[in-house]
Amino acid sequence: MKIEILEIAQREFRIAKEFYEFEQSGLGARFENEIKQALFRIRQHPAAWPSERREIRRCLIHRFPYKIIYSVQKEIIVILAFAHLHRKPDYWVDRIN
Repeated sequence: MKIEILEIAQREFRIAKEFYEFEQSGLGARFENEIKQALFRIRQHPAAWPSERREIRRCLIHRFPYKIIYSVQKEIIVILAFAHLHRKPDYWVDRIN
């Protein structure tokens, strides 16, 4: 399946990566690698993760307090958010359309 990442989610990812890189050199790259691995797992087995809200699913990221919020549609997986686990729960809900 193809993965499409909403522009706002892409921005969230860039901000988080920059933050981690600022905190420690190389940490941003490790964060990016964990995200890429999670996206690969989602692409391979999109129904493997639990529902967050009805048809919306979440995949927790290893080693970082983030989750990927996504929706599985006919032939595409839409990434709605790269959400921090301890900040503003459900802020991404208005992105469901």
